[in-house]
Amino acid sequence: MPPPKSPLDDLRREIDHIDDTIHDLLMRRAAVVERVGVVKSQIEAAEGQVSGNPQTPIYLRPAREAVILRRLMARHAGSFPAMAVTRMWREMITAFTRLQGPFAVAVYAPEDRRGFWDVARDHFGSVVPMTAVNSPAAAIRAVSEGTATVGVVPYPAEDDADPWWRFLVSSDARTPRVVARLPFAGRGNARGEDRDALAIALVPHEPTGDDRTLLGIELGHDLSRGRLKDHLETSGLAPTYFCTWHARDPSGPSIHLVEVADFVDHTDPRLAAFAGRLGEIPVRINIVGGYAVPLHFSHDARKV
Repeated sequence: MPPPKSPLDDLRREIDHIDDTIHDLLMRRAAVVERVGVVKSQIEAAEGQVSGNPQTPIYLRPAREAVILRRLMARHAGSFPAMAVTRMWREMITAFTRLQGPFAVAVYAPEDRRGFWDVARDHFGSVVPMTAVNSPAAAIRAVSEGTATVGVVPYPAEDDADPWWRFLVSSDARTPRVVARLPFAGRGNARGEDRDALAIALVPHEPTGDDRTLLGIELGHDLSRGRLKDHLETSGLAPTYFCTWHARDPSGPSIHLVEVADFVDHTDPRLAAFAGRLGEIPVRINIVGGYAVPLHFSHDARKV
């Protein structure tokens, strides 16, 4: 006589079927991503032939990734934790990106600041190759030289006397750009205090509909932060954060890192309007990059 049928049997079979369906779709998605990689390589090769400057393609698209996660969060419902959904998709996004080509991360993570490693792992997943470096400059160098696709560096501090970000204030095409702010999808159970970071890469900053842009503003002589802020706001560039570095004399030339609440690129007429308001003050403006505004959750993984 067969054992009595448990009322859970049908539910477990349904769960198994759902798991199989999810797995089938993941394998199908992987096949599509591989085709995307082939098409991207063909486009890069064609553009390289036209320009006479062939380059190794980079398959990272931080803006596209942000749009995907925002769309999923907008449709999410039910009891399954939203942060778990984003964590699963972050794992998948990086895994699928690696199917298209090489992908590695250099993380600023000295012995006393290991929290940055956790923040990077939460964003880029547990299977991507990651290397710890002891300075932000080393992370920048790894990206510039191509030994890493992405570098993870601390969010700029106003009181930093030797700021790493000044090395990104450049028009050189081999200078990395800021492409994301971490954590993007909520704080996980990273060790230590809350740590915000920026991801840098050799890819352009692209719009997502809710963005911040980092401007590197080089001035020929000193200008008070208050006047600089007024000129930016009058030009339609609302600043949300400032850092300043003086190479030598505090009253002499300066470089300002300014975060503005919008997407800005080199063709934006607001940049010309801002430069015009400075009058005879020598100015050079570089787009240091930018990021999609991170998702916000009412609680994180370390709180109950």
